[in-house]
Amino acid sequence: MIDRDAMKVLRILQDNGYAGYLVGGGVRDLYLGKSPKDFDISTDARPGQIRKLFRNSRTIGRRFRLVQVFFHGKEIEVSTLRSLSEFDIDGPEVVLAPNNTYGSLAEDAQRRDLTVNGLFYEIENNTIIDYVGGIEDLDKSVVQFVGEPERRITRDPVRMLRAIRHAGRLGFSIAPASWGAICNNHEKLSLCPPSRIRDEFFKDLHSAALADWLKLALDSELFFDIFALYRTALFKKSDSRELSYQEQLLALVKVIDRVSLLAKKSRRMTLKNEFLLALILIPWANARCDLVNQRLKGAAAFKFSKILRDELDSELGVQLNLRRSIRQEMVTLLASLPQFLAYHEENSWPKWLRKKSYFKSCSLFCELYSEAITGGGETDLHLSPLKKEAQRSDNAKSSRSKGRGRRRKGYSPAFSSKKKGVFGLKK
Repeated sequence: MIDRDAMKVLRILQDNGYAGYLVGGGVRDLYLGKSPKDFDISTDARPGQIRKLFRNSRTIGRRFRLVQVFFHGKEIEVSTLRSLSEFDIDGPEVVLAPNNTYGSLAEDAQRRDLTVNGLFYEIENNTIIDYVGGIEDLDKSVVQFVGEPERRITRDPVRMLRAIRHAGRLGFSIAPASWGAICNNHEKLSLCPPSRIRDEFFKDLHSAALADWLKLALDSELFFDIFALYRTALFKKSDSRELSYQEQLLALVKVIDRVSLLAKKSRRMTLKNEFLLALILIPWANARCDLVNQRLKGAAAFKFSKILRDELDSELGVQLNLRRSIRQEMVTLLASLPQFLAYHEENSWPKWLRKKSYFKSCSLFCELYSEAITGGGETDLHLSPLKKEAQRSDNAKSSRSKGRGRRRKGYSPAFSSKKKGVFGLKK
């Protein structure tokens, strides 16, 4: 079950007199009988020594140097074993102090965020090395921090997100001491750079376990440290719809998980971050301005779109450090939803609307929202006549426009990849 390229890296390290270990999530997943997504390696070789062994590599990172070794479109990260210096020294000077940066296997294990991620696998003797009690926690289905929880959270509050992520994905509980520390320190997440919080959340967005993550994030209140705009909106009364705003959010998250699982199984398609993020914001928009019941046209519709964009810019754009293009795509999806819902109910799509560059994205956005709120049958992304027709139309337009210059301004499909696949979901 170990990737052959990861095995090759480990063998080369051993053949040249260095120790090499499979580390972290790869060992955890192998122990649980799952196929690991990533294979990370730790070694006692220094970054410069690793580079000499692997010509197909590069060094990344400033504070802690990592070496990425490339194999046919994928990379394997190789890191040097580290010491406990993060508890004593903070700042760029760590890079200049080798004695404080590199350490032993036991010291490196103590640096890991969670016990279930602090395991090492040594291929020569087929042995799992455990300094932090990770095997016991895996057997008990428990997630907890390595070391003293309060101190680990204070050093890096993002560890709270990693704890609830792995608990949600694995279906594990969080140890009482770790859970108490998260609940008591959740507001410290705002001390982290917005880009780090955004990147960590996007991992959960595509995990196919977002519903389990959301329950833990709501219970610990970490969710409101990421989405401050939901602090009051989520608990408003919804008089015009059967589902409360919190129930709408949970229903939408379950649909996102289903689509993410489909993407993982196909291994050739994925929805863009802004598309899924806009789905999560629908209950907020419903609470803020009764989004789905808006029936505006012309100047009124443009004004409504501008108000929505200003709200997103101030409430979420800065908080998650989102690019302007991402915010604009989210506004397009949200502002167009009422119009698409109206035509969706009539089961009739006017020709002028089909010609819009955003038709494919917004129609799928509408379908997924309808699936979540009505509780009806799952939208079949493989057999939907609407998506088949939309794809044929897009393919025809694409073939006619080849060689005509740059794509027109404002076009931003919901799907991200290099080649077109099923219904515009990119390969």
